[in-house]
Amino acid sequence: MKERVKILLIEDERPSREALLLLLQGNSFTIKGSGSGAEGLKLMMNERFDIVITDLFLPDISGIDILKKIKDTSPHTEVILITGHASAETAVKAMKEGAYDYITKPLNIDELRIIIDKAVEKHRLVNENVYLKEQLRDRYEFANIIGSSEAMQQVFSRMKKIIKTDSTVLILGESGTGKELVAKAVHFNGARRDKPFIAINCSAIPENLLESELFGHTRGSFTGAIKDKVGKFEAANHGTIFLDEIGTLPMHLQTKLLRVLQEQEVEKVGSNKPIKLDARVISATNVDLEQEVKRGTFREDLYYRLNVIPINIPPLRERTEDIFLLVRHFLEKNCREMKRPAMSIDKEAYEALEFYQWPGNVRELENVIERIVALTEGDHISLNDLPPNIARAYGEQERASTKVTEDGIDMAKTVNDIERKMISDALLLSKGVKARAANMLKLNRTTLVEKMKRLGMEG
Repeated sequence: MKERVKILLIEDERPSREALLLLLQGNSFTIKGSGSGAEGLKLMMNERFDIVITDLFLPDISGIDILKKIKDTSPHTEVILITGHASAETAVKAMKEGAYDYITKPLNIDELRIIIDKAVEKHRLVNENVYLKEQLRDRYEFANIIGSSEAMQQVFSRMKKIIKTDSTVLILGESGTGKELVAKAVHFNGARRDKPFIAINCSAIPENLLESELFGHTRGSFTGAIKDKVGKFEAANHGTIFLDEIGTLPMHLQTKLLRVLQEQEVEKVGSNKPIKLDARVISATNVDLEQEVKRGTFREDLYYRLNVIPINIPPLRERTEDIFLLVRHFLEKNCREMKRPAMSIDKEAYEALEFYQWPGNVRELENVIERIVALTEGDHISLNDLPPNIARAYGEQERASTKVTEDGIDMAKTVNDIERKMISDALLLSKGVKARAANMLKLNRTTLVEKMKRLGMEG
């Protein structure tokens, strides 16, 4: 049930005040009266009023001064002014100071009811909008990006420094590290928080449609363009545009994007009329753009335009001290959403989660915890409740232990297990590029391939 709207009526003439209080009683709001401006302002200090109806000419304080004081202390309160001395000048002044509307004496009660109904509706819409924006801000507070590691503290430090600027930002990190979450945190904690945040994944849209998506098009500019289209840049005007996977942008669109950044204007496909823009640009990539520049697949001048302020998000395997916090956070979140009692996790299962390399990073961890919460019958998570690949990797590590016991140890097998694990880790880090993996292991490529064949790994 919606909370009833509260209205304050300030009218110095008692008969008029009492008549209005009687006539304006309604189901959707409650109304209280005051006989002076000072009394009305005192009431507002102790109670919240959503709408104030005040006479413009009061003996102690003018209605304009009351309006100013209300807007200073309660900007979302709607104010309706009543006067018997109508003038265009007074009306314009009242509206400039933030009055919702203006009505003259003798009052038409039906007209006043219509104005009140509209003010009530506006108040509700504004409040809902404020609530939604607060929800967004709360969701993307820095505290919601989990991490106590030194690497993440550096990320937070950089973010806090740049929220007060409009500088172009380039977020670097592997898939699943939370690049869009960081971009949203920068936007929703900055000066543009109440303006649009528009995200586009440059790799997810076919090349022949990407230009139109980014910059818009005019009707008839190509087959199928049956009406004008607003592009993502125009939609983000006065706000922030987030260009994810910027490294996949085709060369001809890199040229057009560079011009947009230089000129702060965009031209739609099929038009030569520039549209002025004021949008912050945040880009993200999971590839090494410096290497792409050297290969000639990414424009050097565009790279420097985008890389004004870089933010490097480390992969999860490089901040394993954050895994405990992340596991606890995702467990609480999923138990709450699935209406389950709180779940605990045993030491062995936690060690397995910490040991796993997480190629999909935080996104993969979040999905794994959601799956565990959904499928585990009890309230305690053990190693057997983890996905097989995670439990298996942990088991192989246990078997590869180099500790010698009284029962002895199979040295040859243990050495092979250790080599196999090191090669797997290097290949994961190098994204399968054997030359890079060999370099990490201080081997030449031929030696690495021979070892892989000997160990029964793919050569």
